[in-house]
Order: sequence, then structure tokens, then C-alpha cells
Amino acid sequence: MKYVLVTGGVVSGLGKGVTASSIGVVLKACGLRVTTIKIDPYLNTDAGTMSPFEHGEVFVLDDGGEVDLDLGNYERFLDIKLTRDNNITTGKIYQAVINKERRGDYLGKTVQVVPHITDEIQDWIERVAVIPVDGKEGPPDVCVIELGGTIGGKIFSPNNASGILGAGDIESMPFIEALGQFSYRVGPGNFCLVHVSLVPVINVVGEQKTKPTQHSVRGLRGLGLAPDVLACRSTEPLEEHVKIKLSQFCHVPISNIVNLHDVTNIWHIPLLLRDQKTHEAILKVLDLQYDGKVPREPELGMWTKRATKLDKLKTSVKIAMVGKYTGLSDSYLSVIKVQMRIEELRRDWNLLEEFQFSYMALLHASVAMERKLVVEWVPSCDLEDSSAKETPEAHKKAWKLLKGADGVLVPGGFGDRGVQGKILAAKYARENNVPYLGICLGMQIAVIEFARSVMKLRGANSTEFDPATTSPCVIFMPEGSKTQMGATMRLGSRRTYFHVSGCKSAKLYANASSVDERHRHRYEVNPDMVPDFERAGLQFVGKDESGKRMGIIELPSHKFFIGAQFHPEFKSRPGKPSPLFLGLIAAASGQLEPLLQRSNPTTKACPMSKVPKLKLYPTGPVNNPLNSLVNGYYPNGTGIHT
Repeated sequence: MKYVLVTGGVVSGLGKGVTASSIGVVLKACGLRVTTIKIDPYLNTDAGTMSPFEHGEVFVLDDGGEVDLDLGNYERFLDIKLTRDNNITTGKIYQAVINKERRGDYLGKTVQVVPHITDEIQDWIERVAVIPVDGKEGPPDVCVIELGGTIGGKIFSPNNASGILGAGDIESMPFIEALGQFSYRVGPGNFCLVHVSLVPVINVVGEQKTKPTQHSVRGLRGLGLAPDVLACRSTEPLEEHVKIKLSQFCHVPISNIVNLHDVTNIWHIPLLLRDQKTHEAILKVLDLQYDGKVPREPELGMWTKRATKLDKLKTSVKIAMVGKYTGLSDSYLSVIKVQMRIEELRRDWNLLEEFQFSYMALLHASVAMERKLVVEWVPSCDLEDSSAKETPEAHKKAWKLLKGADGVLVPGGFGDRGVQGKILAAKYARENNVPYLGICLGMQIAVIEFARSVMKLRGANSTEFDPATTSPCVIFMPEGSKTQMGATMRLGSRRTYFHVSGCKSAKLYANASSVDERHRHRYEVNPDMVPDFERAGLQFVGKDESGKRMGIIELPSHKFFIGAQFHPEFKSRPGKPSPLFLGLIAAASGQLEPLLQRSNPTTKACPMSKVPKLKLYPTGPVNNPLNSLVNGYYPNGTGIHT
């Protein structure tokens, strides 16, 4: 097994996740099988209970793991399926060690950070690295490991006289020590360290400065790790004399200094790595260029075509993303476009991560439909009637953005703030025949709005927002816990069966009888009210195997009005867009009917009498992909389903 460790220095938010993903893409294009691990030094067991403002959006895996958003990058870029064990946290490591101590596994020894914590980290990496994640048998060839946090920031304090550690990175020390030991454990030729650093330009001077990177590398060496490859972030391509200076002071060959400058879209990053022969540098360090083990040159033809296509799109499609957070703009490019005003970058990045998965799913779909994506971020609070009095300008602007959009997306979320604004957005889309897609809470919002406006149930609500509502359209899951927050939601890949023949959703999924998508919710549509909704014209076209959990809603009389209790954005890929997001973009750009006509009409919806009673089981890889609307999309992919 070969290992590539990606670390970051100078400042956070430089794009280690995209860099690690792009390295994986290039190595995979060389013919190697690649897996990934993300190390997060925080004490939380997982990302499930963390605020998106503090750590970004939570990504959900097939096995129900709530993990760091970088694992979403890995899955999208590499088209793989990871497990919760691919995300290592301090909480998981300490929990594992304490459990062993309680069982007596250490035979009465004093349990310490070194060697017990560091050994557990190394054992965890070795165990997870050999798990196949691409649907094939046998272990992968290379494991790309991303270490969260920042190493080597030059910050001095009375308790940090050496200036080696940046503020807040003390929690990384056990992992740094473990990875230093690990490099010796696996031996020469099996470990390559890629350090991502910043080369800023001071406006007054106007030249690229290398000192921050020099200090970062010095700190890294002081902690027992030496970079093999230096990945330098900058706004413009590095000047040659800057590379020479970095090579001289950081002790890295010029051929191993890679420049990741600003690009028009993130799909260019693997191409930057390829063009600078980064794969050759890494393969040489990993001893994969000798003894007949030479991989082929990276085959990135489709990747190049996709990146170029995105740059050339002219005809736009405008989608209103209605959420409760404000100050949002481009949901992802801030990772790549690192501005020299670092504090502004951090502020934008923290805000933007909240809806990055929905944004990327929209982007994948818009490229597939050959449309330039324009997302209008609409703060749902500003749509509410109270906003017209308190902040009239913001109210006017929000409604102008909503009414000027070609389609409306209401993504998932928690809490009652901004809910009334989301209900108004759903009502506007329904009454004006504007394409609408509601995800998780967005589906529940559509149900509540329909109950209030069409069924005249004025008090209709979710018990999440009004426990005393007389018309509980959405209720708490019977098996859910209201006292334990972590990992108590309905999580992971679940199967939804289509029950209405010829519905738009089923056609978008290539008329499959069922589909496996990932869930993350505590509240669901009240099954007792479903008959009333259906009599009023709202169809529940997708349900679970029991028929009591509502998975997909549709309004047949509408151009495109769909809600999904699951999160289809989690399985969207650059070359395999999510079918529901593809449908939204197609409807918003006037291409829905041609898209639906391409579906296979032979498969029927699954009647309730024939729905199997499911138990926990692995589905295994699909041998033959369906001839679906999405190139290579697998309605029932590999994973654990219940």
C-alpha cells in the first residue's frame, strides 16, 4: 500500500480537500486504484452535531456516517463510496482507546498519548486504507490522507516561544506525531508528503512573497515531517525565480514545486497537476516508476472536456436557492479563488459551505444540460411579511430575486427561523407554475404550504415548529430520540419505491422501480394525513417498503413540482448528475419534455403488494448500468441499505 499525505500551512481554507481530491483524480487517471482518508483533529466523534457556520455542511455516507464535507469532495471527484471510518477524528480515536482500556486490552499498562493514541491512529489508517471503495475486489493501490488544520504557522506567544504551532492546532499534535512514525513504519518508497501552502502578494510591494511558506515548511520539519512535494496556492502563476527560492530554502526540488493558481473552475485543478507533471513527482517518491510498475500517463480526456465546457457555457439558467442563511454567494469557488485578503476569504468560506452540496449538484446538472448556472441566494427571512416592515429594502430585493428565477430550490435545514419565508417561496412556485425542488425540509415545506393553501388547513404545520398544531402534517419519527442528538436521525442510504406509474420522478430515474438515496432527518410526513393530501391532488409517488414513510411528492398538474425526503445532492457526480437536480435544471431551461421522452417506458412502478420486507443487507455492485437519462447512473448502487 502506498500513502500520500496532504497537509496545509500558513492559513486555513487554502483548498487542501480539493488538492487531495485532485491528486486522487490524477493518480486514478494513471490507472491506480485510489482511496482516501480525512483526519479531523476536533474532539467531536463526528460532524453530525456541528454548526455549518463553524465547520461547513455535513456530508452523509451510504452507511449513515455524518462526516466532514471534504469526503464529499473525494466521492464527487473520484466517483467512489466511502465509509464513516474514512473520517478519523480525535473523538473516535480516544473513544477506541478508552474502550480498549476498559476491556483490559492494555494489560494494566499506563495508557498514554504515545504510544497508545499514536498507535491507534496508525492502526486505523492501515485498516481503512485496504478497504475497496470503487466497487471492485481487492485493496486499493494508493491511499490519499488529508490532515485537517494548519501546520507551521509562525505565531509567537509566551507558551509558544518556538513559533512552530499556529493558534488552535495543539489538537493536531498526536496526529502529526503518529504520521511521522507512520512514514517510518511503512518505509521508504511508500509514503509521500504533499504540503499545501500560500504564496501571497503584498499589494504595496506587488511581488510574490515566499517567507510564509518557508516558515510553514520549517515548522513542518520541526515536527518530524519533510515535504516531498510543495503545492503553492497563489492568485497568479508563480514566477520562476520564486520557485528557485522556494526550492533553495524549503529543500524541495524545483520539479516537485507545483503551482495551484486561481482558475476559472475547480475542475481545472487536476489538469494543473497533470500539466506540471505532479503525478511523476509523486510516483517517483512512491517508487512506482521502476520494476515494471510504471502506470500509464493520466487519461483525463473527459475531465478536460468537462472543465472546458463549463467555461464556454453562455445560455444561463437562474435558480433561486431559498435558505435561512445570509451573505451567501458562490458556494464553492472560494476554495480555489484564495484572495490575498485572507480574513475576507475565511468569512466567505464559512458562510458558503452551508449549501455547497446543493450548489454542486445544480452545477453538475446545468453542465449536463448545457446551461450556465446562476444561483440567486434568497434569504428566506427576507421573504416574510414581517420583513416588509422591518427591512423593506431587503424584502423587496428578496422577492425580486425569487420572481426573476427560472426555478426554485429549497434545500434541507433545521430550526424554525425563516420557515415562513420558505413556505411563501413554495407557494409562489406552485401558483405560478415555476419549477420547484424541495429537499428534505424543502419537501416538508411544500406539504405544509399545500395543506394551508389548497386544503384550507390554516393551522397546518410541522410538530418541529409547532408541537401543539391541530393539523400535524409533519411529525417526529416514532423511533427518534429527543434527548440524544448525535447519530439519532434517519441516516444513510435507504430504498424508496415508486408507486405511481409514469410520474416525472420515476422517469428521471430511468423508470426504475426503486432508488437508493441518502437520508438525514428526524421529521417525516404524517402518514395518517396522506389520503387527504392525495384526494386534494398531491401525489406521494415514492414510499419506503412499509408504505408509511413518504419519500417523494409530486404535483401532477404542475410543470415540475417535486419534493424528496432524501438528499439526492449527496450522490451527484460531475459526470453523473443527480436525476432530480437534472430535472429541475431541465424544467427551468425548457428542456424537460425531451429529457423525459428519453426514458425507458418498460419498467413499471412497484405495487405495494410486491414490495419486499427489507433487512440490513449489502446490495453489492451493479453489473450493468441502466440505460438511464444520467450517463452511468446506478439507481441501486453499492452500499448498506435498510
